[in-house]
Amino acid sequence: MEEKTICAISTPLGNSAISIIRISGDKSLEIAKKYFVSKSLDYNFIEPRKMYLGVFSNQDIEEKCMMVYFKAPYSYTGEDIVEFQIHGGEYLAKKVLEIIAGNCSLASPGEFTKRAFFNGKISLDEAEGIIDVINAESQAELKSAYNLSSGRFNKQIVEFQNMLKNILARIEVALDYPEHDEELITTNQAKEALKEISNKLHELITNSNSGERLKSGVNIAIVGSPNVGKSSLLNSILGKERAIVSSVAGTTRDTICETIIYKGIKFNFTDTAGIRNQGDEIEKIGIEKAKKEIELADLILFVVDLSRDMNDEEIRLLNSLEKDKTIVVLNKKDIAKEKVIKNYETLAISAKNDENINAVLDRIYKKAISNNIDLSKIVLTNMRHKNILVKAKELADNALNEISNLSLDILAFEIKKIWQELGKITGECETEEIINEIFSRFCLGK
Repeated sequence: MEEKTICAISTPLGNSAISIIRISGDKSLEIAKKYFVSKSLDYNFIEPRKMYLGVFSNQDIEEKCMMVYFKAPYSYTGEDIVEFQIHGGEYLAKKVLEIIAGNCSLASPGEFTKRAFFNGKISLDEAEGIIDVINAESQAELKSAYNLSSGRFNKQIVEFQNMLKNILARIEVALDYPEHDEELITTNQAKEALKEISNKLHELITNSNSGERLKSGVNIAIVGSPNVGKSSLLNSILGKERAIVSSVAGTTRDTICETIIYKGIKFNFTDTAGIRNQGDEIEKIGIEKAKKEIELADLILFVVDLSRDMNDEEIRLLNSLEKDKTIVVLNKKDIAKEKVIKNYETLAISAKNDENINAVLDRIYKKAISNNIDLSKIVLTNMRHKNILVKAKELADNALNEISNLSLDILAFEIKKIWQELGKITGECETEEIINEIFSRFCLGK
C-alpha cells in the first residue's frame, strides 16, 4: 500500500527571515513541478541535495524562494522529500502550505520522524533523542539528548541484545543436539553473559539515577530565620533585584522561584519565608510552604547571620535538616568574623557585596552534579528508558539467581524476556500505542 504524501511548515509560525515548508512521500517531486520553476532546473535531471533558486507561483502568489530535493532513501524520512525555503511571513507560509496541501495530506505532529523510524532511518530511542534535543534547555540536557539522537545509547542496547541472541543460539544448538552433552557449558556461558549484562545495566542505571536533574534542574531551597539575608542571597545569585529586601522581619511571605544556568546545568532556586514560631496568619502559611520546599529540595542553602549567634530556634531547624544535602551559608562576612559550625559544610559570603557567590554556585555544582553524574558517560534523562533498564536488570538477576535450577528451554524463555524488554528501547518489540504516544510529543513539521 502506497504511503500518503504529507506536508507541513517545519519552522515556527510568526514573522521571520525564512519559513520552511516540507513535503515527504512519492508525490513530493510531482507537487513541486506544479508550482516551482527555476532557470537552472530541468526536472528530468534534478540533482538531489542541491538548492535551486526559482519562483513558487499559482494564481494567488508569486514567491521567489529556494527549493531542495532529497531522493529516497537518502533523506530524513527515507522517502522523497522536497523543501521550500520562502520568506518568513506567517500569512505567506500558511498560503504556500494551503496550496501544497491541496495535493497531499497535512502531517500530524512528529509524522516525519515517525516515518524515519518505520523506514529504518533511526531507532525509537534515537527518535526520542531528537525531541529531547528540540526541548533541551541547558547544555547538559542537550548533551544527554545528543547521546540518544546520535545512536550512542542504541549501540549499547543493541550490544546487550546481540549477547542475548548469541546465548539463545547456543541454547538452540544444545537442545537440537543433546548427544553432544553441551548443557553445562552452555549454562555457564549464559551465566557469564547475564552477569556482564547485569553489571553494565547497573552502571547505566547508577549514572542515570540523578539524570532527571539534567532535565528538570537541581532544586535548591534557601532557608533560615528571618532577616539573615536569604532574599539578598537570591538577588545576588540572579544579578538582579528579584526578592524584596527589608530589615523588617517576615518580609518574604511566599516562596519565590527563579532559575539560572550554571556550567550547563539548571539551578532552580526557591527563596522561602523565614522560619520562626511567631508571625501573622499569612506569614505562617509562608512558613508552612518553606517546610514543604525543604522536603522537596535536592539541596538546601541554610543561611546564617554571622553578625550574631544562632538562637535556639535556628539550631533546632539546622539540626532537623539532612546534613548530606545541606550547605550552611554564613552571610555578612563583610561585617563579622567567620565561625565554625561543627559537622556541617559551610561557606562564608557577603550577599550585600556579591562576595563568594560563585563559590556557592561551584559548591552546589560539585555536591549535586559532579559527584553524582559522570557526564562523559551515557546519562539518561528519559524515565521510560530508565524504567526499562531497571526491569531488564531485574529479569537478568532473577535468571542468574535461578540458573542452576533452570532447564535450557526455560532459560531460553527467560533470556527472551530480557531481549524483548530491551527491545522496547530500540523499537523492535514496542507496541503501536507506545510508538504513537512517543511521536505525539513532537511538534508539527518534525
